[in-house]
Amino acid sequence: MSLISDTGSGVYTNVVSEQVFDDTNRDLSLDERAALIDQFHWVRRETESLTDPLSAEDMQLQSMADTSPSKWHLAHTSWFFETFLLRDALPGYRVFDQSFHHIFNSYYNSLGQPFSRPQRGLLSRPSIEQVFSYRAHIDRHIEQWLIEEDVTAAQAELLTLGIHHEQQHQELLLTDIKHAFSQNPVYPAYREDLDQFADEVDGGTPLEWLHVPEDHYTLGSDGEGFGFDSFSFDNEGPAHQRFQPAFRIASRLITNGEYLEFLQDGGYREPRLWLSDGWSHIQQTTKPGVQQAPLYWREIDGEWFQFTLAGLQPLDLNAPVCHVSFYEADAYASWAGRRLPTEFEWEIAAWLHSKKDAVQTANLLENRRFQPVAEYPTDERDVQLLGNLWQWTASAYAPYPGYRASSEAVGEYNGKFMCNQMVLRGGSCVTPRSHIRISYRNFFYPHQAWQFTGIRLAGDVQ
Repeated sequence: MSLISDTGSGVYTNVVSEQVFDDTNRDLSLDERAALIDQFHWVRRETESLTDPLSAEDMQLQSMADTSPSKWHLAHTSWFFETFLLRDALPGYRVFDQSFHHIFNSYYNSLGQPFSRPQRGLLSRPSIEQVFSYRAHIDRHIEQWLIEEDVTAAQAELLTLGIHHEQQHQELLLTDIKHAFSQNPVYPAYREDLDQFADEVDGGTPLEWLHVPEDHYTLGSDGEGFGFDSFSFDNEGPAHQRFQPAFRIASRLITNGEYLEFLQDGGYREPRLWLSDGWSHIQQTTKPGVQQAPLYWREIDGEWFQFTLAGLQPLDLNAPVCHVSFYEADAYASWAGRRLPTEFEWEIAAWLHSKKDAVQTANLLENRRFQPVAEYPTDERDVQLLGNLWQWTASAYAPYPGYRASSEAVGEYNGKFMCNQMVLRGGSCVTPRSHIRISYRNFFYPHQAWQFTGIRLAGDVQ
């Protein structure tokens, strides 16, 4: 479906944006290879810039099994390029360190047993200096390969996948260090100079409802090409038609103030609002004498605060509530007398109602706010469905009709996770601008909340 254009980063554009790698056996032109070199180095520099505020000790932290140390992210993204490209594509290539093949493998079991994820924080060696040397080694050899060797369109597809894989880890690097810092009782800031954009307007903008008519809609990616700006992951396709009954969807995300009303109304104490698994989860995780609340909320002397990448800050009641689990999002929707949208409803609404410059104006990584901000849509043509927060949907993560994962090792990227997880849409304040698009399908387990996740409501049309 392509009612509006969602391509272009607003930050980086080049010749590949206009081209499609439509013949996987053809060799890339010099211009195409030069563009890939620029894209590769641009994303690699961005990753390293995100670690500038961090010490070597910071980059070693792993605060729970779901997260990884910053140092591991730096190394694993390099491992991807070495494993899936350089080993086979560059004649005479010598691996940087044979032991890295094991310790920086994430979940590619067909390539060997990965190192235990919950124990990544125990890897004090290699040092951070060695990891940066590893990155420089990979950077030099990727450039050498692109300059000196024939590069096929199929190899360019794989390189583009690796670049977008690294952008995913840019987001994970920030959410993982945020969780690690939140465990520290002094609540350290990732950066002291971040503006929090707290809004002094009382009440914010009233929530409006966008109406979407019933129809047959084409959803998902058509899979045409792997140019940098035309990229999509395999789980976004194939494009397919689906009949959708009429529905309505909220014009903005649920705010901290609205979620606080749910909390103060006893929402965490009312089992009838919760899915059975969700109710069991909050019973198991509630600490005696502590009010259950979103992950980074803290109640101090009767006042609510929120831990952010700028440290502990007063809770901005007009900003969207974030770091909520699917269980919390679903319970809130039940309390509000609404429901969560399906991922198909979300995508249809995004195509029909997003601004034409939605990607360029969204609150994404390049804004360097690292926190969701209040939304003030003025009418149905001014709705922002991209950026700020990943939005939980009511859809289980499952394959689209006709989906087939690659039979190669890289086929383990997405398909094998299509079980027991829920789909999120829209991107967040730490998603790279050139990485997000309307068809993007993120996925997490329903209890997880350390990503920048939020709530958008939907409802049926009677």
